Amino acid sequence: MSRTRRSSSSNEAEDLLAADPARQEAMRPLAERMRPRTLDEMVGQRRLLAPGSALRRAVEAGRVHSMVLWGPPGCGKTTLALLLAQYADADFRAISAVLSGLPEVRQVLAEAAQRFAEGRRTVLFVDEVHRFNKAQQDAFLPHIERGSIVFVGATTENPSFELNSALLSRCRVHVMEAVSVDDITAALHRSLEDAERGLGGQGIEVGEALLREIAGAADGDVRRALTLLEIAAELATDEGGRITEQTLLQVLADRTRRFDKGGEQFYDQISALHKSVRSSNPDAAVYWLARMLDGGCDPAYLARRLTRMAVEDIGLADPRALQMSVDAWDTYERLGSPEGDLALAQVAIYLASTAKSNAAYNAYNAARADVRAYGTAEVPLHLRNAPTKLMKQLGYSQGYQYDHDSEGGIALDQTGFPDAMGERVYYAPVERGLEIKLKDKLDRLRAAREQARKSRR
Repeated sequence: MSRTRRSSSSNEAEDLLAADPARQEAMRPLAERMRPRTLDEMVGQRRLLAPGSALRRAVEAGRVHSMVLWGPPGCGKTTLALLLAQYADADFRAISAVLSGLPEVRQVLAEAAQRFAEGRRTVLFVDEVHRFNKAQQDAFLPHIERGSIVFVGATTENPSFELNSALLSRCRVHVMEAVSVDDITAALHRSLEDAERGLGGQGIEVGEALLREIAGAADGDVRRALTLLEIAAELATDEGGRITEQTLLQVLADRTRRFDKGGEQFYDQISALHKSVRSSNPDAAVYWLARMLDGGCDPAYLARRLTRMAVEDIGLADPRALQMSVDAWDTYERLGSPEGDLALAQVAIYLASTAKSNAAYNAYNAARADVRAYGTAEVPLHLRNAPTKLMKQLGYSQGYQYDHDSEGGIALDQTGFPDAMGERVYYAPVERGLEIKLKDKLDRLRAAREQARKSRR
């Protein structure tokens, strides 16, 4: 009986909301209420949606095409999909790859096919499309080809890696960018001035500096900025409607930056760290290291990558770099965070500051290429070991010159390569760091070897 009363009460509440659209609208989050209704209301994306741009002309003319929108959270992917349907006078349907399975996808596609048969187009928005597997992605292909749906996929990940080639070949990829602080601030101003959908008329006061602080904390995400402003406005009602620094301290206490430990931003940032080290820019290197640590990247992964940089980009120009990298790795393993983070920062700065050479890296790659090209080339007889009498009779070790008995400690007229290959030069030291001395010595030694081979002929 009590269950019946609760059910009846719930139905009455739903009926009241349905009968009062204004009340229902007021209960929606500010970010949803302020969603742009026209292309002119969208903030950011000037490159993509500037007046006269190809995409804008197509949308305004109602000539929409299947596409993939690639960009960070809160940059306007869902809004743009809604506007595509609006300008094209098409039905809008949305599904999420996180929540929807193949049965639901097939049902939505069947409904779209029915509308298409009745002369209506459907813009099908698929959020987080990269989370669908190949079979789920393939389900859209015949419907895109027939035109029964205008497919709009949204992803925060690189489509080249996450979407199959068949789907990509049927869609245009449009890159959307994180929204700037200036543009987010403009969106916040609009929400404060809009009495119909926003906070206008509620007496909320906030200074420009604090508004920009909210915009900066949103980290390129308009939706997040509007949510932060809405929370701050709710707190401000207890303080006469004024948003103060103390208000923002509460709202922004748990500020986080965008970082996906396994996604596009992760690989972009480790690339930025590596290239900053290679470019001898210690300030940029320590910045990207701090960014990744702040985002929650595993410090052990960063230690491994720094060690790789010491081998690949510093090499023998400064052999100390490798030992320092290993020591920093070991230090982190012993101390953990935050003390161990300083060891990683120290080695990142040193790697970026010291002399650079990829000569050993290039030498190894060149040697590997010859290994593949020449296959199992025979070891020359003079270089073979001869521990038995039979081996000696077969010529093993015959003709080998013991270098320590040679003049200068080097036997110049014997080769170290298989006969089929002849002499090779893989290692070309650069004139930086310790390799200056190595280059001088090897240049003289190689010239002497070449002279010895010529005189032997």
